[in-house]
Amino acid sequence: MPPPPALAAKIKVQLKLAIARLRMVQKRDEALAKNQRRGMAQLLEAGKEESARIRVENIIRSDIANELHEILELYCELLLARAGLLDSPTCDPGLEEAVKSLIYAAPKTEIKELNQVRILLADKFGKEFVLAAMENSDGKVSEKVVKKLSVSPPKPELVQGYLEEIAKAYGVNWPRKAKEDLGDPPDFMDDNDGSPSGGQAQKNLAAPLTAESKETEVGEELSKATPPKAFGPGSPLHVNPPSPSTDNIHPKVTLNSKELKPSQKMIDAGLAKKAPEGKGSIADGVPDFDELSKRFAALKR
Repeated sequence: MPPPPALAAKIKVQLKLAIARLRMVQKRDEALAKNQRRGMAQLLEAGKEESARIRVENIIRSDIANELHEILELYCELLLARAGLLDSPTCDPGLEEAVKSLIYAAPKTEIKELNQVRILLADKFGKEFVLAAMENSDGKVSEKVVKKLSVSPPKPELVQGYLEEIAKAYGVNWPRKAKEDLGDPPDFMDDNDGSPSGGQAQKNLAAPLTAESKETEVGEELSKATPPKAFGPGSPLHVNPPSPSTDNIHPKVTLNSKELKPSQKMIDAGLAKKAPEGKGSIADGVPDFDELSKRFAALKR
C-alpha cells in the first residue's frame, strides 16, 4: 500500500477548497445585498423609515461578513503560498497570525472547508496552540477578524450613513428635503414711465419682424422660381471648360488637334469647297448664305 499523504499536503488541498468556497459565498452575498438595498430604497420612498432602519442592519451584517470572508481568503492564500513552512513541527512566526486567525474564525463561519483546515492545523500544532488561538490570549489573532466577528449592534451613525447612501444610489428623496423658497416675484415696469406701453412695445417689436419675414418669403419664392427657356445663350449646346491644372492654368475649350476637313460627298454636292492647300479650317470650305440661296433658286427652275 502507498504511504498516506503528508499532513501538509492535506492542508493544501483543504486550503484550495476553502478559497473556492469563500469566493462563491462572496458572489452570492453580493447578489443578495443588491436585492436588499433595492427593498430598502422602496421602504424609504414609501415613508417607512422605522422599518428601513431595522432591516438595514441585516445589510450591514451581510457586508461585514463579506469583508471577513475576504480577509480569511487572503490568509488561506498566504498559507497556500508558504505551504513549505508547514512541514516544520512548530508554527513559523510569519504564519502565526494567519494560522491563529483561521482557527479563531472557522467555528464562527458557515464555511465547512475552513473547519477542516482548522482540524488539520490543530493536529499539526497541538491542542495548546489551538486553545491559545481560540482565546486569543497572546493577541496574535488579527484585530480586524475579532472586530468583524463581534456581535455588537451597529452604531446609529452607521445606520444613518447606510440609509443615505442607499437613497442616493436609487434616487430617493431621503431625508425629505423641503422645496426651496422661490422668493418674491420680480417688479414689473410701470406703463407711465418713459418706456412705451405693452401694446405699443409689442407693435414696435412686430414691425422689424414683419419686414424680415417678408424678405424671407421673397427669397424663398425666388429660389423656387425656374428661369425662362430663352434665358442664356440661344444654342442648346453648352460645354463646360476643363478644370485648371498645373499643365494648363487657363484652360479653354478647343477642338482636337486633328484638322477638320469637308468630306468628298460635301464637295460633290456643292455644299463645301475644297480647302486650298495650307488652310485646314472647315470654315473656308463652307459657302455663305448668298451662294446657297442662288443654288436653291437654280434647283427650283
